[in-house]
Amino acid sequence: MILESTIAGAWYPETERGICEMVEKWECSAAASSAERARVPNILILPHAGWAYSGETAWSAVRGVKGASFHRVVILAPSHRAWIENRLVAPKAEATRTPLGEIRIDHDWLDSLALVAPIARNDRVHHAEHSAQIEYPLLQLALGSDFKIAPLIVGSLGPDQMGMCARAIDSLIDPETLVVVSSDFTHYGSDFSYTPFGTRVGEDIRRRVAVLDAEAFRLIEKGDADGFAAFIKRTGATICGHTPIEIILRAFQGRLSLVREKYATSSDDTGDYSRFVCYLAASGNVAPRGENESLLSADEREFLLRLARESITRAVRGETAGATLRNLVACAPKPTRAKMGAFVTLNDKTTGALRGCIGEILPMRPLVEAVAQRAVDSALHDPRFLPVTECELANLRVEVSALTAPKPVASWRDIVLGRDGMTLEKSGCFAVFLPQVAPEQGWDLQTTLSYLSQKAGLDADAWREGAKFETFQAEVFHE
Repeated sequence: MILESTIAGAWYPETERGICEMVEKWECSAAASSAERARVPNILILPHAGWAYSGETAWSAVRGVKGASFHRVVILAPSHRAWIENRLVAPKAEATRTPLGEIRIDHDWLDSLALVAPIARNDRVHHAEHSAQIEYPLLQLALGSDFKIAPLIVGSLGPDQMGMCARAIDSLIDPETLVVVSSDFTHYGSDFSYTPFGTRVGEDIRRRVAVLDAEAFRLIEKGDADGFAAFIKRTGATICGHTPIEIILRAFQGRLSLVREKYATSSDDTGDYSRFVCYLAASGNVAPRGENESLLSADEREFLLRLARESITRAVRGETAGATLRNLVACAPKPTRAKMGAFVTLNDKTTGALRGCIGEILPMRPLVEAVAQRAVDSALHDPRFLPVTECELANLRVEVSALTAPKPVASWRDIVLGRDGMTLEKSGCFAVFLPQVAPEQGWDLQTTLSYLSQKAGLDADAWREGAKFETFQAEVFHE
């Protein structure tokens, strides 16, 4: 099924020629004043009114990604027509269509998101909602045809669901993804039930509303999610996309930089500020998580894999550690001598089947020592398998997981699949899963916890009450 545009011909021109002519006018007026960007933005905040009102404002930010090679655009847009509570709504359709052509919907990405966030699929919601549709032709003009979209309509979210959605989106954003947040700013007038500065003719309402929106954007610019949420509650500000904005502030906390590109209102041409809507466009960048936080360099990873392989080979052959292995440990790079937990996993290269996996979670000794010993244990002492034989060595793939220290979490809902490893403890029973387990198996969070409970020797639903959880992250690398 293809979702046809329901707003072409009303909210923006119904033909390709009309769209291009309109955008050419905006481009001419923007070119003279445009500043050169240091790098291509990977996040945009765009208004979503009809192009006659907000199109030029939106283009001031969209033009910054012209010609960029994003393969995916994730769009977070507020719901205006459907009541949506504690979930994000994605489309079922395979594609959407505008006068500029089809855009495929990235269901692989949406399926991954659905493993870790509350997602519903509903084409009717998307068919009726303008806040996402209005952005599609602008993105087509900027990015061409070689991209997919993952549009998400957002209603109200409680604190738990807000955190879950933010963490899930953060875990799935990569360098090939452009994030678009669709939101108008203050809606002013009695029919919006928002007139804190009155409606009398001659009162400088626009200036005062602009100051209010500037205060909101300063909090967004700072990445202050709590401050922004408190601002909305304190002022009652009618920023329709405040929930999508809060999601990205919580998702990218400490890594988000934004610049305001343009600000305008629907009444700037008429001067009647008894009723108007404000439009703000911004562009910026989300720094990759761990951009400067990598635990180990490529050379250090290679060193640990060589060490694990050498340890396994000697142990399987019945040899002692030997001078070569001792020398490897003695000359270990400094980062590998830090105390860290580690797991060594062995898989059959041909079938991909697990052949052994043993490790230690707590940072009790230098990583280099943990890897050397746990490599041997995985090969010879995993009670689930017979010891590895010498004829199997060439067909083994060695994988090392270097672990951060585990930290307790208040609730199982704080666990982010794909990012977090997890431990469960209850009634003296204990079990652990590495971060890669759930994604490899295609499990959602509740299924993962059911298997984790059973691994601990408990009933499948024992995790639901009385269990304690800790999470950790892992830097995983293999031969």
